[in-house]
Amino acid sequence: MTSEEIYEKLQPIIATYLPEDVSAENINKDADLTQELNINSAHLVDVVLDVEDVFDIELSNNDLESLRTVNDAISIISDKLDKS
Repeated sequence: MTSEEIYEKLQPIIATYLPEDVSAENINKDADLTQELNINSAHLVDVVLDVEDVFDIELSNNDLESLRTVNDAISIISDKLDKS
């Protein structure tokens, strides 16, 4: 799966957890999940759980610690898919 395909599948997952004052149009590859998109820590966990379900992967605590931007998520997902 290409990074663009991952991005396309990731956008609606993230959009589900955006607060009302943040538009889904703000979801770009460089967007910081907590700072720019205002996703709180509880919803970040939900994003991770949805990502695990949609992509059929398992994320480790180390993966979660390095998850800051949409690009980080794409990179982590791509890495996990390559190893499976």
